[in-house]
Amino acid sequence: MSSSASSGLSAPTLESVTPAAQAAPAEKHTYGQILKSSALIGGSSVLNIGIGIVRTKVMAILLGPAGVGLVGLYTSISDLGLSIAGMGVNSSGVRQIAEAVGSDNTERIALTATVLRRTSLILGLLGASLLLVFSRQVSRVTFGNDHYAGAVSLLSIAVLFRVISAGQSALIQGMRRIADLAKMGVLGAFFGTLISIPLVYFFREQGIVPSLVCVAAMTILTSGWYSRKVEIQAPRMSASQVGHEAAGLLKLGFAFMATGLMTVGAAFLIRITILHQLGVEAAGLYQSAWTLAGLYVGLILQAMGADFYPRLTAQANDHPACNRIVNEQARVGLLLAGPGVTATLTFAPVVIALFYSAKFSAAVGLLRWLCLGTALQVITWPMGFIILAKGRQNLFFWSELVWTVFYIGVAWLCIRSFGLNGAGIAFFAAYVFHVFLIYPIVRQVSGFRWSTENQRTALLFLALIALVFGGFSLLPFAWAVLVGTLTFLASSVYSLRRILNLVSLDRLPRPVRQFLLGFGTAA
Repeated sequence: MSSSASSGLSAPTLESVTPAAQAAPAEKHTYGQILKSSALIGGSSVLNIGIGIVRTKVMAILLGPAGVGLVGLYTSISDLGLSIAGMGVNSSGVRQIAEAVGSDNTERIALTATVLRRTSLILGLLGASLLLVFSRQVSRVTFGNDHYAGAVSLLSIAVLFRVISAGQSALIQGMRRIADLAKMGVLGAFFGTLISIPLVYFFREQGIVPSLVCVAAMTILTSGWYSRKVEIQAPRMSASQVGHEAAGLLKLGFAFMATGLMTVGAAFLIRITILHQLGVEAAGLYQSAWTLAGLYVGLILQAMGADFYPRLTAQANDHPACNRIVNEQARVGLLLAGPGVTATLTFAPVVIALFYSAKFSAAVGLLRWLCLGTALQVITWPMGFIILAKGRQNLFFWSELVWTVFYIGVAWLCIRSFGLNGAGIAFFAAYVFHVFLIYPIVRQVSGFRWSTENQRTALLFLALIALVFGGFSLLPFAWAVLVGTLTFLASSVYSLRRILNLVSLDRLPRPVRQFLLGFGTAA
């Protein structure tokens, strides 16, 4: 997420923070807050996963690997349109709203929220118009011909809806209305699935793009409903006030847009590379593995971004507090992610069959490689948020550029050398590189250091993940499954006990507390 450029700032380090201070009661409350927000977003994500199982299974049965490949390509075009048209104002909006909330300035909150809504609408209209105008060119770049120009034109409606919805979601997230954010995600996914499945059932491949438009429509409806629950009266604004606030959103948003565009663009280029070198069926296998690899870890990262980012922004000028929050979030993320990654590695064939069908079994090896990369994502993401919270947009941009160039280059080489599995190998290699890229930068920006406990936890889980992954390369399948299952159970017990040491039992949701007491886990 960063470049190697020196910030030139001297920052206090965490070396002076004693272990006793790190275990203060206030920190227990912070861990409880982290777990509460993770439970809300994570719980909604579990429901989304359940909805996704139904939607994905139906799509896989109706469309097969080639059709799923088309879904992935159309989704990439929509994501690319969102990244360009959105100009990053959804991310910059979260930061601006959170900063205004932290200052308790009601007038500033209202001003930022109003400008954010209007800016999102204008950008959405511009983005949809551009995709409509250049639909033939996009079709040629993606598919090699302009036969899909009509479908790409229809995607412009999805881009419009998604840009507006992103602005509305930014308001909810910036206000830290985490419960509303969770409900919004579940309802949008549920209603989108209800509409999209019949479209694909009756129209097969011709129903893919209309289904994506309908999902976007449900998203804008649900986000609009919850954003209007935020009681903000539009203030009287002069043209200079609107211009100043919009300029602030767009200036920071441009850095988010540029880096988001690089991330989405890299994913798009890799899908095109797979399509042109290995065929549309391989693109479908890649799409299936990519979706499943990020399923569980994505749940954790989504929870991390929902509450962690606004909370970190409010403390961005206090280096010790900022670094402590990052260490706490990383610790919880590692404890939650470790068992999930080992489970996905172990039961990859079952997961593939459950979500898709036996036709997608060739994606198992790719899925395991992608899981290694997602494990490292949990380590690097909390550190990267330091740069975002401090508004260091230039540093953010250049670091992402370096990482993206490395990722695309390695992916091109690995796909040519190792076929479909090469895409997973490249993803893992890119996040190994990201660890060594991001840590020196945040050390310079805020004096960040990984806590000793986090170092131990990370090394433990990385060793367990390497054990399970290596088992499927070196041992007979049955023995590898046994090793993986035992590792998953052991890591789950370890994570549960460590989490219970971090937060008071009375801060856990009542159903969870009763479950743990009933089984004697929390005794």
